[in-house]
Amino acid sequence: MSGHSKWSQIKRQKGATDVKRGQLFTKLGRELTIAARQGGADPEANPRLRLAMEHAREANMPKDTMERAMKRGAGGGDAAALEEIVYEGYGPGGAAILVEALTDNRNRTVSEVRNTFARAGGNLGESGSVAWLFETRGLITLDTNGADPDEVALRAIDSGADDVKVDGGAVEVYTRPDQLSVVRRALEDAQLPVASAEVAQAPKTTVPLDARQAAQVLRLLDKLDELDDVQRVATNADFPEEALAAYA
Repeated sequence: MSGHSKWSQIKRQKGATDVKRGQLFTKLGRELTIAARQGGADPEANPRLRLAMEHAREANMPKDTMERAMKRGAGGGDAAALEEIVYEGYGPGGAAILVEALTDNRNRTVSEVRNTFARAGGNLGESGSVAWLFETRGLITLDTNGADPDEVALRAIDSGADDVKVDGGAVEVYTRPDQLSVVRRALEDAQLPVASAEVAQAPKTTVPLDARQAAQVLRLLDKLDELDDVQRVATNADFPEEALAAYA
């Protein structure tokens, strides 16, 4: 598996233990709110809301907290102040970075993001400067539980996957964004355990980094992810094994 894919996997594992629960619930709540505002409060008719609810349940978010967040979105009010912004920039070694944010104060958020890039030796770019290096895809990670990964991959393709990547014991399933929930359900019906499912910004190509650059970029990604207004961070960096081992 490439260093980029391994970083994504480690990031998800770390997210379950390292992120402060209050901050995590705030980010999940904002996603529920914006999803309900854009597509309505019925998850069957709103794929983005359905996915946000799945993520909230996986994080053990209380049901009443989820419902309040969705009601805020469906009912307007303070939810109308939230706006989605994507920031683009470069980190050490020329790694492209996309930062997806939800904020009620654009000036505060851009200042925090710019300062975080600058302190890490990177720079915030103009809109469109790196977005062309990524494509929006549904990404499902499967836990093979000792099964033959190639067999799991074939079953995933039968379940409607557009593409499957296998390396060692890891299986990553790619779908169209609007088919993520459909393919996930098909995988679960086929008794394939889903470790994670998300709409992700997947890099079209990756940039290899040396150990020093990798450590700098990994710290930058963590600092960006810790910002309250930041929902997701993506990069096209390909990290060497020793840097990932230290990060994990």
